[in-house]
Amino acid sequence: MAGFHTKTFTDHDDYMTPVTAWTDILLNNLLKRSGYAVIWEPFYGDGTSGMNLGTLFPASRVIHQPEDFFVTDHECDIIITNPPFTLKKQVFQRLVELGKPFIILCPSSMINTRYMADLFADQESPLQICIPRKRIQFLKMVDGKVDPDQKGRCNFDCFYYCWKCGLDRDITWMK
Repeated sequence: MAGFHTKTFTDHDDYMTPVTAWTDILLNNLLKRSGYAVIWEPFYGDGTSGMNLGTLFPASRVIHQPEDFFVTDHECDIIITNPPFTLKKQVFQRLVELGKPFIILCPSSMINTRYMADLFADQESPLQICIPRKRIQFLKMVDGKVDPDQKGRCNFDCFYYCWKCGLDRDITWMK
């Protein structure tokens, strides 16, 4: 996690999700359960995340609009997103309040936090984790544009945190 909490990260918490991260969900059959007709991707970023999900899951309608996740709710079957990491604690609190199934891409270190234990220890449905085969390389945006100085190497690992998704295992190593 070296460099994770830098001033630059806090000032520019816009890291777009590469299509490969959403492709991993498809390839590892994380949406195998039927009934995911509507996917909500609540964090808009540059708009490509919703487009990528729509392309990968054409049988589902994807809701992806530039709006405030903390005051908005949509009728959906599942929430799939890569939220701003500086807001991850608040995002997970809101997700539990909403009570909807989710797949959230966030730093692996979150599993060691007290707030995650407090949020999920007593839930009827367990929090399940899917571990990517390799580190996800996010696309850093600064002031709405791709940062030309980015080194292209993410220096921390992420998990897919899944809840109410009906996965076969609580921990899944992805292919």
